[in-house]
Amino acid sequence: MGALMNPEHSWPIPPPGGWTADDLDTLPHLPPHTELIDGSLIFVSPQTLFHSRAVDFFNWGLQSLVPEGLEVLREFTIDIDRSNRPEPDVIVCRDDAVGDLAQTRLPADAVLLAIEVVSPESVGRDRETKPVKYARAGIPHFWRAENTDGRAVVYVYELDPATRKYVATGIFHDRLKVSVPFPVDLDLGAITPKRKRPE
Repeated sequence: MGALMNPEHSWPIPPPGGWTADDLDTLPHLPPHTELIDGSLIFVSPQTLFHSRAVDFFNWGLQSLVPEGLEVLREFTIDIDRSNRPEPDVIVCRDDAVGDLAQTRLPADAVLLAIEVVSPESVGRDRETKPVKYARAGIPHFWRAENTDGRAVVYVYELDPATRKYVATGIFHDRLKVSVPFPVDLDLGAITPKRKRPE
C-alpha cells in the first residue's frame, strides 16, 4: 500500500491499524534509522558524541572478539512481529542469517545479543519498551549503555526462558567482562577520551 502523505509537512499518515514491518522497506523519504514500535514510526534525533563513540566502541570491540559462526552488525533492524521492527544500536547474530548485501533486516530468532546506547530522547524506549519486546522475541542477551556523569555504565541482562523476561546479571562501570554470549573483556573507559573524563 502506498504511503499517504500530509501535504503540509510531508509526514507519512499511518493506515488503520498502524504501519507494518514490511512498510519500512517501501515508504518513501523516511529518515535514516527509522524504527517501527507498536505500529508507529520512530524517527531518530541527532545523536550525541557519547552515543556515536559507544556504538563504534561496541561494534569494533565485539568484532575483534566474536567467534566463528557469529557476526556483529550496527544499526540494523530486526523483525519481532508485524508491528515491531526496532533497530538496536549493535547486534550479534548468527552468520547464517546474513544474506546478500541488499538485506534490510534479520529475524529476531537469529539475534543473540541486542545493545542499546541510551540517548536523552530514547530513555523510555531503551530502558522499558525495547527490552520487553526483545525478551518476548527470545533474544537471549540485552545490554544497555548509559552516560553517567561522563562515564559509560553498561547494564547486562540475560533472558530467563521460563518467564521470557530479562534478569539483570551485572552493572559494569570501568570494565565490561562477561562470559556470555561469548567471552568479552572491554575497557569502557575507551569510550570517553582521557582528557574528557571527569576527575
